[in-house]
Amino acid sequence: MANSSGNSSGSNEIRNRDLNPVDDLIDERKRKRMESNRESARRSRMRKQKHVDDLMAEISRIKNDNDKIRTTINVTNQRFVEIEAENSVLRAQETELRRRLDSLNGILNAMNGTSTQCVNGTSTQCVSGITNGLFEFVEDPWNMMYVNQQPIMACVGDMFGY
Repeated sequence: MANSSGNSSGSNEIRNRDLNPVDDLIDERKRKRMESNRESARRSRMRKQKHVDDLMAEISRIKNDNDKIRTTINVTNQRFVEIEAENSVLRAQETELRRRLDSLNGILNAMNGTSTQCVNGTSTQCVSGITNGLFEFVEDPWNMMYVNQQPIMACVGDMFGY
């Protein structure tokens, strides 16, 4: 009897499903909604993965840009230091040349017997005195050797820049 009641209950369920088309329609809708939800979730995961991939690519690009900028900054700083060193050398050379010019102007003034201070040859008297002294020196160099009765001492290194 157990078999007959078990078989009859199984056949009743089949009959109930066949007889109840509303339940079948609800099951079909439920199944389609589940498939649709799965597909939507799959698309959402794909969009999220694409977004993450795009962000990772942007991070990589920005890191490369930062590395290039850092390299450019380092090269620029190195060039700046080199130029600053070169400028320091040029400033020292300028100072030395100004001292030499002042010294030579002093020598020319002493040779000409003028006491006017020349600052970069701006004084008219200084310029004319230098010009006259040079002409006198060119005409008679031995006469101008000892204007103040003191010889002019010079080092070979100073004269030729050694």
